[in-house]
Amino acid sequence: MSDILIVDDERDIRELISDILEDEGFATRLAGNSDECLAHLNTEAPALMILDIWLKDSQMDGIDILKHVKRDNPDVPVVIISGHGNIEIAVAAIKQGAYDFIEKPFNIDQLLVVIRRAMETSRLRRENTQLRKKDVTSAEMVGNSAAFRTMIGQLDKVTKSNGRVMLNGPSGSGKEIAARYIHAQSNRADGPFVCVSCATIEADRMEEVLFGREGGDRGVEPGLLEQAHGGVIYFDEVADMPMGTQSKILRVLVDQQFARVGGSDKVRVDLRVVSSTSRDLELEISKGTFRQELYHRLNVVPIDVPSLADRREDIPVLADYFIEGLHKSQGLPQRKLSDEAAALMQTMVWPGNVRQLRNVIERILILGDGTGDISVKEVPTEEEKSEGEEGRVVLSGALATLPLREAREAFEREYLLTQINRFGGNISKTAQFVGMERSALHRKLKSLGVVTTSKSGGRVATVEGE
Repeated sequence: MSDILIVDDERDIRELISDILEDEGFATRLAGNSDECLAHLNTEAPALMILDIWLKDSQMDGIDILKHVKRDNPDVPVVIISGHGNIEIAVAAIKQGAYDFIEKPFNIDQLLVVIRRAMETSRLRRENTQLRKKDVTSAEMVGNSAAFRTMIGQLDKVTKSNGRVMLNGPSGSGKEIAARYIHAQSNRADGPFVCVSCATIEADRMEEVLFGREGGDRGVEPGLLEQAHGGVIYFDEVADMPMGTQSKILRVLVDQQFARVGGSDKVRVDLRVVSSTSRDLELEISKGTFRQELYHRLNVVPIDVPSLADRREDIPVLADYFIEGLHKSQGLPQRKLSDEAAALMQTMVWPGNVRQLRNVIERILILGDGTGDISVKEVPTEEEKSEGEEGRVVLSGALATLPLREAREAFEREYLLTQINRFGGNISKTAQFVGMERSALHRKLKSLGVVTTSKSGGRVATVEGE
C-alpha cells in the first residue's frame, strides 16, 4: 500500500499523470480498463487511486469500480477525473465514497494538492483505526526458572521470522501471553494481533467470524482474518476448530486469500499464524477430529509452554507482578507476599496454572485487611480445617492406615519431592531450607527412591520407576 494506481482509457493521459507523479517522488501503476484495474487491486491495494469515470472497452465504468474499491478496500482514497464532468456525476462519485472530483483538462498543481491531502487524510484515518483497535493486553513475560528461560530462548528465536508457531501447554499456563510476546517482538508489532478463541465460537458461525460476509442489507462485514491483515492471527485451542473450517483454513494458509461468506471476490491477506493447544493433536488426528495436513502446516515450530508445576520457582515473582498490576489497574492494596505464604504457594497444586495463581492473588487482595505482608492464613487452600484445630496436620485417609515407618517414609518422600520441585531441582537450596547437609539429603533421596530428571529445560524430582 505505497503507490498510486492510475486508471484511464487514454494512454497519453495516464502516462502523463504517471510521469508527473514520479517526478514528485511517487511510485505508480497504470491500468487502461476495468480488468487491468481489478488485477492490480487483487495483487496489492494501492495507497491512492486516480480513476477516470468513462472507460472504453471495459465491463465496468468508473462508478462501478469505485463501488468495488470502497467495498473491499475502504481505506484507499479515490480521486475521480473526467472530461465530461457535470454536477450530477460529481455528486454521484462523492456519494459512493470518492475523495474528490476533478474535471479534465485539470490543473497539475490542483491535482497534486488533492492527492497529498487525500493521502494524508487516509493515513490519519488508518492511524485512528489502529489506535482504537490497539490491544492493551500485556505481552510481558515474567519468570526466572530454568523452564521459563528455555521457553523465552525459543520464543526469541522465532520472533523475527514469519514461521508458524504451535504453542503446547496446559490450560492457563500463559500460551496467549507467549503469542503476544512473539507479536510484540516481531517486525509485525505495529500490525494487529487478532485472537480467535476456537473453543468459544459456535461451530455454525465459525466461517462467518473468520472469513466475514457480504451481501444483503449489511453490505460487507470483514472477518477476523481480514482484520488481522499485516499482523498476527492467533488460533487459541485450535483443536476445537470444526473439521469443515479446518480444510478452508488450510487453503488460506496455502493461497493467502479467501472469499467472504456470500461473496465471490478473493480477499488477499498477509498474515503470520500462531496457534496453541492443550491437547495432543496427534491423538486428535488418529481420532479423526483434526486434519493431519493442517497440523503439519501449523506445527512448523513447536514450543512448549511449561505448567506452573514445572516452574514453581517463579511463583513469588509472578505473585509480585500480579500484585503490582492489580494495584495499578484496580486500585487494590500493594502488599508484599510473606516468605511463609510464598513457600506455601510453591507447595500447592495449581491445576489452573498461572491463571489460577492470578485469581488467588486478586481474591487475597480483595478480601484481605489491606495492611502488612500477606500471611499464610490468607492463602486459600483446598484443606478444610475444623474449628479449634488450627495448627494440626490433617492426615489423608491412605496415610492414616499405614504403619508408622511406612507413613514416615511416604511423608518424607512427598515432602522432599515438593521442596525439590519448589526450588527448581536445586539440591543445595532444598538442603538449606529443610535443614539437612547436602550429602545427607542425597542419601535420604536415594533411600526413598527420589531422582531428579530434566523437563521443560529445568530439573524436576520424581519417584524412581514412575
